[in-house]
Amino acid sequence: MTNRPETPHPMLAAFRGDQFKPTVILLVSPLLMLTWHYFGAPDAWGEPASGAVYSFLACLLLLGVVPVLIVKLAFRERLADYGVRWGNRRLTVRSFLLLAPACVLAAYLASCDPATREVYPINKSAGSSPVAFALHAGTYLLFYAGWEFHFRGFLQFGLRDKLGAANALLVQVMASGLLHIGKSGVEAFAAIGGGILWGVVAYRTRSLLSGLLQHFLLGIALDWFICYL
Repeated sequence: MTNRPETPHPMLAAFRGDQFKPTVILLVSPLLMLTWHYFGAPDAWGEPASGAVYSFLACLLLLGVVPVLIVKLAFRERLADYGVRWGNRRLTVRSFLLLAPACVLAAYLASCDPATREVYPINKSAGSSPVAFALHAGTYLLFYAGWEFHFRGFLQFGLRDKLGAANALLVQVMASGLLHIGKSGVEAFAAIGGGILWGVVAYRTRSLLSGLLQHFLLGIALDWFICYL
């Protein structure tokens, strides 16, 4: 009687071979998202200004730095393959210049919405002085760096080879959209369009830079309009 090799349990098989990377990404991503959502919220710190900075840094750490370490140490891959590069420089610059006015216009229109003005800026002291707003902008950029790497880099570029470009893009749109639950309906539905737009831009430019700058411009312009108009 011959001994047949044991068939690995399906859950264990998911961590082997070419299944390893997508399995880790799809397991780790919701854990990091929920950790940031529940423990990285601005009110977890207490004082509004420091709470906002805490939340931005927590986003950078949990959604950005931890996935970066996974890419380098677990996958042993280049960050350039996840969009951390210039990519097509001409397309990067062109896409930013083309879409930047639309981001500013969208920010202005959103700033006219009372529900949005109740939520933003996250740092309620941002408009107290030009220096305070500049500091707010600098720390807010860290938030967007973590956000863009997680969704457009870690999820989208990380899953593209296994799921295909379109499905990888839709996975990150679904994930980033779910983190908008609790926001205003307008912002939540707009997040779907934004996720698709910046996902396509990342593919076309082979870089996260243009989408990161557009997303940051949208957010900081919204805060500026609320604080000063």
